[in-house]
Amino acid sequence: MKTLKNHTLIYDNECPMCNIYSKGFTKLGMLDENGREAFTEISANHKSIIDFNRAKNEIALIDHNKNEAVYGLDSLLLIIGNSFPLLGKIARIKPLYWFFKKLYSFVSYNRKQIIPSAKDDTEQACVPDFNLKYRVAYIVFVILFSAYMLSIFSGKLGFNLNHNFTRELGICIGQIIWQTVFLRIYLKDKIWDYLGNMMTVSLIGTLLLIPALLTNFSPSFYIIYFGIVVLMMFLEHLRRCRLLKLNYLPTISWILFRITALAFIIWLTF
Repeated sequence: MKTLKNHTLIYDNECPMCNIYSKGFTKLGMLDENGREAFTEISANHKSIIDFNRAKNEIALIDHNKNEAVYGLDSLLLIIGNSFPLLGKIARIKPLYWFFKKLYSFVSYNRKQIIPSAKDDTEQACVPDFNLKYRVAYIVFVILFSAYMLSIFSGKLGFNLNHNFTRELGICIGQIIWQTVFLRIYLKDKIWDYLGNMMTVSLIGTLLLIPALLTNFSPSFYIIYFGIVVLMMFLEHLRRCRLLKLNYLPTISWILFRITALAFIIWLTF
């Protein structure tokens, strides 16, 4: 690996994804051993070089030779392109660069809803600005993905259920409407943070169902498996509500909708 010398990556140390890939850069020799610095421990000298607020949204890479910084996708491509010039050039082809730029922003602006931290409300925390476009995009992505996978899994549960994407899509959308209507006054300015976290809980549950789709057992097995997944989702929902400093009300409302939706589906099949 060719090392990008005299550069320092200012990474979000409260973000596991950022932690892993920034550490990977140093371990692989793509950056100097001391080529990364935690955002919450940034030195006064480095803080004077970067745009502090922009660095919360897009990871900053300081060039000590020029005493300036690049941000986001450009910082990652500079590191990767230094070790793999061809990859760097390919990624900068306009259509690909546009796609990767959007993907980077999609993940970056939603990273605290994907993996929240108990320290996200501190003054020095590397929390990105709220971006409505990317939050809605994340919610829509999870809705479509979850509805599709659930429509496949539901056929394994018995109860005369068939593969019905529209039904599962309606349930996913209904969950958001239900929570928004009943909790908007309580959640106030936390509504979008909560919805983002709630959709991550749905995404986790959906991903846990995928291994079961590769098997062929009796409906009883899939009912038990589904119950275990829902229990894990319930516990994760509780954990995320604690991180958001919310009480049990959102989780109670979340469970009530799940029970109501399940009862309605079973009633329709008999």
